[in-house]
Amino acid sequence: MKIQDVPFCFTDWSQIKPSEHPGKTGMALWRTLEIGNIRVRMVEYSPGYLADHWCNRGHVLLVLEGELVTELKDGRVFTLTPGTSYEVADDVAPHRSHTEMGAKLFIVD
Repeated sequence: MKIQDVPFCFTDWSQIKPSEHPGKTGMALWRTLEIGNIRVRMVEYSPGYLADHWCNRGHVLLVLEGELVTELKDGRVFTLTPGTSYEVADDVAPHRSHTEMGAKLFIVD
């Protein structure tokens, strides 16, 4: 990732209005900052959330709270807990996530 056209900025995530994104089950709340060529998000998944699609976009994802299970289309499964992350490039490993207990994430893509 090459970050371009992003000046120094300070973000108070509590001041960014969340948008709702339903999953196959559950709900995701995204607080999103689109700046330059990146998207930065604070995402909260409700308990029981299951993504409704396989994602091909690259991300840097850090779990802040809860537990997130990320499944790759090739069958591998990773359980992420607070302080763990994954990093993946665009079009490398289609993935989807779910959580039984809920999770709070910080994502850059």
